[in-house]
Amino acid sequence: SQMVVSDVNFKIEPGQALAIVGPSAAGKTSLTRMLIGIWKPVKGSVRLDSVELSEWSHDDVGPHIGYVPQEIEFFGGTIAENIARLGPVDPDKVIQAARLIGMHETILSLPDGYDTCLGETGHALSGGQRQRLAIARAFYGLPKYLVFDEPNANLDEMGEKILAQALTYLKECGASIIITTHRPRLINVVDHLLILRAGKQVGYGPTQEMITVLRNLQARAAAQESATTPTPTPTPTPVAVSATSAVETQLGSAMA
Repeated sequence: SQMVVSDVNFKIEPGQALAIVGPSAAGKTSLTRMLIGIWKPVKGSVRLDSVELSEWSHDDVGPHIGYVPQEIEFFGGTIAENIARLGPVDPDKVIQAARLIGMHETILSLPDGYDTCLGETGHALSGGQRQRLAIARAFYGLPKYLVFDEPNANLDEMGEKILAQALTYLKECGASIIITTHRPRLINVVDHLLILRAGKQVGYGPTQEMITVLRNLQARAAAQESATTPTPTPTPTPVAVSATSAVETQLGSAMA
């Protein structure tokens, strides 16, 4: 069997944000699933506060983790219950999470406000509303560790701006944040970029440094293409040269 993701090695501190970038099928979603504990790595480790993620009790660590997958689903229940992850509903925390992503006024405009029912027979939300609500659920209780897989895929420009502001606020609160994204607005709020290609880490470092590396490699690849090919072709996604051999992935997070 072939490894889906290998040779990845990084550490993220409280108050830092990391963006995982790369072409389609690079392994970004697979990596986020390992980083959140849905998949357990065959080799290596994912650690929170130096403890293997799989060794944490779900009840202990769950409230400190926020996750937004690409495929968003809601449970049968009210909006408030879904934001509170079907646990005890703290109204203040529910409203705080909704306000962070600019969803509070929208929810109040729905038929029953925060008591509006979701699920298969519940109120139908637009794609952007579903995305914001999923992000609000991840924000509930201000977790210390957040992993978002394409959280802005269905957000308009204003939604992206609000999300970027929220991520900046959460960093100031000491959260460790990991996102996958292709869009510049969220890249602007992260501290480091991790570049994946074919399931391997081919670049990792401070954001501006990695952007410069990518631009230089793109220019070099474009020059090589024009020299060998008479007709222009799309510039291939570049490969940086700082591959690592370590497998262990460490995540520093200030667990309360």
